[in-house]
Amino acid sequence: MRIGRLVLVFGLMFAAPAHGADLTLTLSGTPSVVFNSTRDGCEPNDIPDLNPRAYRDSNGGVTLFGLHFFNRALRGPDFAHLKIDCHVALGSPLDADPAHHADRNFIAATWTPDGRSVSALVHEEYHADDHGRCRVSGELGCWYNSVLAYQSHDGGANFDEASPLVVASAPFTQDVEQGRHRGFFNPSNIVADGPYRYAFVSTTGWDSQPFGNCLFRTDDPSKPASWRAYDGTAFTIRYADPYKAKSKPKPCKAIAPFAYAVGGVVHHRPSNLWIAVFQAPSGGVFPVDGFYYAVGRDLLHWGAPRLLVAGKTLYGDLCKAGPSIINYPSLLDPTSSSRNFDEIGATPELFFTIMQVAGCQTGERLLVRQPLTLLMVESKP
Repeated sequence: MRIGRLVLVFGLMFAAPAHGADLTLTLSGTPSVVFNSTRDGCEPNDIPDLNPRAYRDSNGGVTLFGLHFFNRALRGPDFAHLKIDCHVALGSPLDADPAHHADRNFIAATWTPDGRSVSALVHEEYHADDHGRCRVSGELGCWYNSVLAYQSHDGGANFDEASPLVVASAPFTQDVEQGRHRGFFNPSNIVADGPYRYAFVSTTGWDSQPFGNCLFRTDDPSKPASWRAYDGTAFTIRYADPYKAKSKPKPCKAIAPFAYAVGGVVHHRPSNLWIAVFQAPSGGVFPVDGFYYAVGRDLLHWGAPRLLVAGKTLYGDLCKAGPSIINYPSLLDPTSSSRNFDEIGATPELFFTIMQVAGCQTGERLLVRQPLTLLMVESKP
């Protein structure tokens, strides 16, 4: 499971999305299957296991990442004709040494200026229980996450470590605070706004650092040392590798209303508004389990969450969830003029995973896409 399980009651104050305009999203049509884990994989571990990320390659075709930790891409001339490429673009060494940041790697976000040079934010999981380095029982209490930088120079066929490797990490090593999920994890897609590129990154927090989603910014994703997190006033926070340098960074600001990982964020150019989609369990401002979206006038100021799809997710009890659950939402517009699909027009689609559940375990997984109806309306004074 690639999402941090935070069971929260989240009370928040929200900004209005914008003066004079608002956006609403509703599902329309029926879902169509992009990838079926029992039919389409190169091996059994080829399963949809995080939020889909896509870009156009240098020939105009589509590349999409969103499978497991032996990262294979779906490629095709368009979203309707994606097929898995059995070549592993980024593997997972399952390295027992946490200082190497090389246990389980997931390509969680991509950015390309030209379809050939591709920068990636990688969600790296260190599972201390797999390596006999955990003092507690249970997977979640042994789970330590960092966000890493990787780079491809061949359109995403192969990714290598960038330098410096660490983009976001807790300021302590994996043996500290065992008993809970720790670190930074699940980056959103990377989006452009003016001269900068941005991504949300989730954290479970520590000491003075609140849990939630922090906003990161860079002027060049191919230079990982340039990523900075927002501290509430400016983008000043640079995270160091805790295995190489001791540091005590300022807390990054948790951006409301994202108590849970941001699955996808896009810019609607006609209204100059932003839309973010994420999943959440019921509680507090979330009346039911399901997918929610929020509308923002910029990347720091968002309106209240609105229900998009009701349904059980991985945040709940699998033994009570069957026969299927929904997870990993992302917004993509196949007609987008953006090479990185970070902008949408009138025809956005919701990409997400449907997982079959039996015997308290997930089975077959379907990556699906479903059309959305987007309406731009006048907001109330």
